[in-house]
Amino acid sequence: MTLISRLTSAGAFAHRHLLPLVVVAYVLAALFPAPGLWVRGCVLVSAGGATLTLSTTLLAVLLFAASLGASANDFGGVIRRPVAVLAGLAANLFVPVAFLLLLRFVLRVWHDGREADCLLLGLAVVAAMPVAGSSAAWSSSAGGNVALSMGLVLGSTLLSPLTTPLVFALTGVSVGGTAEPGDGASGFLLVVVVVPSVAGLLVRRVMGDERAARLKPMLKGVTAVVLLVLCYSNAAVALPQVVANPDWDFLALTVATAAGLCVTAFAAGWGVAWAVRANDADRRALLFGLGMSNNGTGLVLAATVLSSLPWAVCAVLTYNLVQHVVAGGVSRLVSMRSDESGKGFTRRPPVG
Repeated sequence: MTLISRLTSAGAFAHRHLLPLVVVAYVLAALFPAPGLWVRGCVLVSAGGATLTLSTTLLAVLLFAASLGASANDFGGVIRRPVAVLAGLAANLFVPVAFLLLLRFVLRVWHDGREADCLLLGLAVVAAMPVAGSSAAWSSSAGGNVALSMGLVLGSTLLSPLTTPLVFALTGVSVGGTAEPGDGASGFLLVVVVVPSVAGLLVRRVMGDERAARLKPMLKGVTAVVLLVLCYSNAAVALPQVVANPDWDFLALTVATAAGLCVTAFAAGWGVAWAVRANDADRRALLFGLGMSNNGTGLVLAATVLSSLPWAVCAVLTYNLVQHVVAGGVSRLVSMRSDESGKGFTRRPPVG
């Protein structure tokens, strides 16, 4: 067995068992954080005041692989369905902001204002991120419109240098004078999100769809493994401190609010689909597109900017896990309804 085939097999295993492996990565980060901290602190290139770290490189690889797997036909579908894409992008921006503003009002009764601010800051990072590339995989497995899914992913990513600071401006969250993530998020997203995404599309165009399609099994494996490494390394920044000083009531609040934001985002996808009179395939694409945030980018950004605020990072980590649990539940419900109607879609857990 060649090295590539072994990597593909290992990646396929990670792809099939992504959710439990994410949980394992979190446990390892809490108990054995040293390797994860090494990945976080490993500098590959440092020149002229610019620094390229291993973690940001891994994120770029993740997004490059996702873009390389996108067919040119996807974009023709986006152009033919501009209303659904534009409505989805608008909802992806404003629905989480509305949720956070309401949450900010509710959290006035919380006994520790700094904890409330940390929670809001962490969830603001989630809200400010583009649509997750995994949404296209979940949509595809549930019989959704992959073209629309890719339109949401790429549209939100390309707009992120504008929308990310806008989210932080609208929510107005900050903690004790700490710089808001929006201060450096635009440049971060441009370098590690937009550039590798566009590069992946260009490479696919040069290679052609047929040759790129042959790489799909390996790309899925690479994406799964890289995502797990990012989950582990970024969790190593915050979880040891959280475990060493547990705050159970605040942890319960974090899980509840992360789940609330996630369910609200999925519900917004359903609402947008109803508003634009989307067909069944488009509805499924909007469900997963609005429900899932780019967790790889969010984790790297949170661990980079909020490393001194472990509970803020914990909120991002919690949402990362919750969104896959909710997506799995939604996919199961969609599959059950499809089976009842005789369409018979099968569900396979995609990569993040």
